[in-house]
Amino acid sequence: MNMETSNRLYLVTGASGYVGGRLVRDLVADGCSVRVLVRDAGKIQGQPWVTQVEIVEGNANNLEDMRRALHGVHTAYYLLHSINAGTNFDEIESQMAKNFSLAAEVEQVSQIVYLGGIANDENRSKHLASRMNTGTQLASGSTPVLELRAGIIIGSGSASFEMLRHLTHRLPIMTTPKWVSNLTQPISIRDVLYYLRQIAQLKEPVNKICDIGGTEVLSYADMMQKFAKLSGLRKRLIIQVPVLTPKLSSLWIGLVTPVPTSLARPLVESLISEVVADKAKSIDAIIPPPPEGFISVERAITMALSKIADSQVETRWSDAAYPTAPWQKAQGDPSWAGEMILRDVRHRETDAPMSAVWDAIECIGGENGWYGADFLWYARGLLDRAVGGVGLRRGRRDPKTLRVGDSLDFWRVEALERGVRLKLYAEMILPGKAWLEFRIEEKDGMTHITQEASFSPRGLGGQLYWYFVLPFHVFIFPTMLRNLIRRAKRSVYGNA
Repeated sequence: MNMETSNRLYLVTGASGYVGGRLVRDLVADGCSVRVLVRDAGKIQGQPWVTQVEIVEGNANNLEDMRRALHGVHTAYYLLHSINAGTNFDEIESQMAKNFSLAAEVEQVSQIVYLGGIANDENRSKHLASRMNTGTQLASGSTPVLELRAGIIIGSGSASFEMLRHLTHRLPIMTTPKWVSNLTQPISIRDVLYYLRQIAQLKEPVNKICDIGGTEVLSYADMMQKFAKLSGLRKRLIIQVPVLTPKLSSLWIGLVTPVPTSLARPLVESLISEVVADKAKSIDAIIPPPPEGFISVERAITMALSKIADSQVETRWSDAAYPTAPWQKAQGDPSWAGEMILRDVRHRETDAPMSAVWDAIECIGGENGWYGADFLWYARGLLDRAVGGVGLRRGRRDPKTLRVGDSLDFWRVEALERGVRLKLYAEMILPGKAWLEFRIEEKDGMTHITQEASFSPRGLGGQLYWYFVLPFHVFIFPTMLRNLIRRAKRSVYGNA
């Protein structure tokens, strides 16, 4: 960092998201003073940079919250979106951007930086149109806005990357819509972060729209074939079917991949447009290309697949909280949560050491399974997907360790005291709010385990739901505890 920029304060919104979490890491590594805006500070407590930043809790729809977050800020990174917020997400995004622009003007912010999507094709989707309008609203005030527009971002954890990867890996023969022949100009997450970091060092504010993309232009079908080749799979047979609408395609993607239908649909609709960078909107005059050159598509895919294989995925599309059903409220708004709590509490003890028991607890979910009755968990995930929920395919960020804010299948890590307590919050669609908690302690030389499933029902429907699933608890939870202890013992004593 040079002397001219050393006294700047940078605000990163969307710090719990895929790009935001990595940008904060890089800005901190560059020696920048960073403030983050989040709705719930608890969701970023597991981030390695959390003690090195200033945290402001607030809602992007609240003007006063935005003013608090932007006070004293030189450069503000706008990485917010509401793609999962329902059919009126474009209206929500427009209002959020207006509030941000107004607050930035009042607080005399020098520069807004916005990461949007390439939208040069007139046949653009509602999602891309909303992304463009967000940039327009941000620029409606007097604060200069540097809007970067990117196509598909290739990186471990990117929603578009995960969608295409899982389609390729799971379907050797696939029927696809016509959009697989459309052209795209992908860019690696490292190159996106390069530009975002360089903007922090600009001497003067910039008011401009710039397209950023890698050096290769290819079709989505070509990209899927690259996924297959680099994964050691046979060439995929891709059959184009013109009758597959975005709605049907998103339903299929929601079934086959970890990306839920509600997120898949705007992504699929965006694929209908060709997303190729416009050379007239080049950023080269402001920031030169990376000194080492752009990362190729094949190298970007290889790097991302390697990160996934080595369990080194730092942030994922699912890190940002998934919206609950309309009748569910977020964890932080307990206006009715305290009226009734229904509990299923079970206790077990074992001679396995606490450390081994904790390791077994922290490994739960994802590819490791739920310690028995996995077919019931899978069935519950399918039911959740059928009604528009996240389902069970989100998996884990890391197969062995968790952090607060991690998505874990259709749960999210709400609290974690390593070696002592793990509390998960359900993000499946429910008539109420649900948690699953494990607590362990040592007593008289034995490890005592408490497993608690709790539910705060919403109305009579919520209560009926609890009593409907209660019989399944009798089968699921004792089996889970028994197999959890068995895994802990096996890790210490082997199969003897």
